[in-house]
Amino acid sequence: HAYEEYGDECVQHLNGMFGFAIWDTKQRRLLLARDRLGIKPMYYHLSPNTFIFGSELKAVIAHPETSREIDFSALDQFLTLEYIPSPQSIFANIHKLPPGHRLILENGEMRIEQYWNVAFHTDTLKSDIEYIEALTDLIRDAVKIRLMSDVPLGAFLSGGIDSSTVVSFMSELMDTPVRTFSIGFGDPTYNELPFARMIAESYGTQHHEEFLEADINEMALRLVSQFDEPFGDFSIFPTFLVSEVARRFVTVSLSGDGGDEIFGGYDTYVAQGVDQRLYSRLPRWMRQAVLPRMLDLIPPQPAKKGMVNKAKRFVEGGALPSAWQHTRWMMFMHDRDKSRLYRPDVRAVLNGNSPGALIEDYFRQVTAVNPLAQQQYVDVKTYLVDDILVKVDRMSMATSLEARVPLLDHRIVEFALNLPPHLKLNGDETKVILRRIMADRLPEAILKKPKEGFSIPLKHWLRNEMKPLLTDLLAPDVIRRRGYFEPETVTRWVSEHMTRQANHSHRLWALMVFELWHQQVMDVRQANIENVVSL
Repeated sequence: HAYEEYGDECVQHLNGMFGFAIWDTKQRRLLLARDRLGIKPMYYHLSPNTFIFGSELKAVIAHPETSREIDFSALDQFLTLEYIPSPQSIFANIHKLPPGHRLILENGEMRIEQYWNVAFHTDTLKSDIEYIEALTDLIRDAVKIRLMSDVPLGAFLSGGIDSSTVVSFMSELMDTPVRTFSIGFGDPTYNELPFARMIAESYGTQHHEEFLEADINEMALRLVSQFDEPFGDFSIFPTFLVSEVARRFVTVSLSGDGGDEIFGGYDTYVAQGVDQRLYSRLPRWMRQAVLPRMLDLIPPQPAKKGMVNKAKRFVEGGALPSAWQHTRWMMFMHDRDKSRLYRPDVRAVLNGNSPGALIEDYFRQVTAVNPLAQQQYVDVKTYLVDDILVKVDRMSMATSLEARVPLLDHRIVEFALNLPPHLKLNGDETKVILRRIMADRLPEAILKKPKEGFSIPLKHWLRNEMKPLLTDLLAPDVIRRRGYFEPETVTRWVSEHMTRQANHSHRLWALMVFELWHQQVMDVRQANIENVVSL
């Protein structure tokens, strides 16, 4: 009855994830709302005589009045970032309701209002100990709230500090052992199971783990079909697998997602600090010409995150304006690469389009705060919402599992983004405050473990297990028939990847995803139309 009590302001009294619609019969008005962080999705389409909405894009495009016209600027965003940022969708006339917003439809008029945003403030009164105690209490309460359930629940456990933190507080609050779930790979570079086991043993959890043994090609077809629009983050594989394992035992699972963005856990944040202190002082000719050419002479590294690969991204970002430096770390395809990829007619449509414009807008919204908080704010508004949370929601829902994210309690997000920078980064140490909170709760090996990320050996799979699928999807005649991309460019990238001249795994996977999506969504619609016409 929150709407009856508070009207549109009912959203201010909710804590957690939601996407809902309320039709007010008396007032003849519709209220749509999406949770503050965008944990749950909401799409809508407005035309002169029709308003359509749904929590899935496929529900909106099922209506005969919606067009499946591709928004080429959204396609450009996808190839650049591997996701399509809100409020765009892959379709020109269908939009995502942004997180922390509500939509009101009344008397034929639609308006969208922002009801929540991160509020930055200056607070110099608290000591480090006070910050630590306050955040500890917030995390404990956020986990406690998300333990409310009348069905079995557990937790994803990767062995990183974020998921380990969640499991630690769950163990403190629950009367029974926590059920924890992990996934591993044969390649030790990508396998974090020993760290997950360490936490499981420390807290006496009922631990369940599995190694990947499924048919990768079959799984790729299945997983891509769970997304309504192209989505290129290939950590969907382990996310789906760990959700599948968890669903055998529980109905709800807590995860540590969001910790990197709000506590300062990414290498990009460390790199930005290095750039501001040292790299930017080098002569421009050295930054823009000499170093990039030197690094180009070094072949791709076999390691999951080789130092040379990091250095290349750092140098490329360091030559850009400040608002773009952080963005470059999140970009997987440059303008120069896309100019070779797109057919002339696609390039003409995209003339003047800037996939970084939205990022720059978010930077401008928080110019008064410190650079680290700026970067975190941008990530919370973009990468977290439209990559991380989309991945977790779709992959968990694909197994009928509900995933809850206690670290994205809006109280924690507001508190963490307002922390003094030294409680987030200290040299190359990330998540300083979280490590201090967990110092007596986690093994030292976990506290000192560098961030690995939830990833897979895709670059190796594309050369081996997934090579037949890649060959089918990116064959020159397939690319030519679609008409979006230059077959010669795609063929060259495939050849360079197969011969280990370059690591093109991100761009090749993105192109494979787009082709699969086209087959599953666009081609199916065309086939249905042709069947109707033939009748």
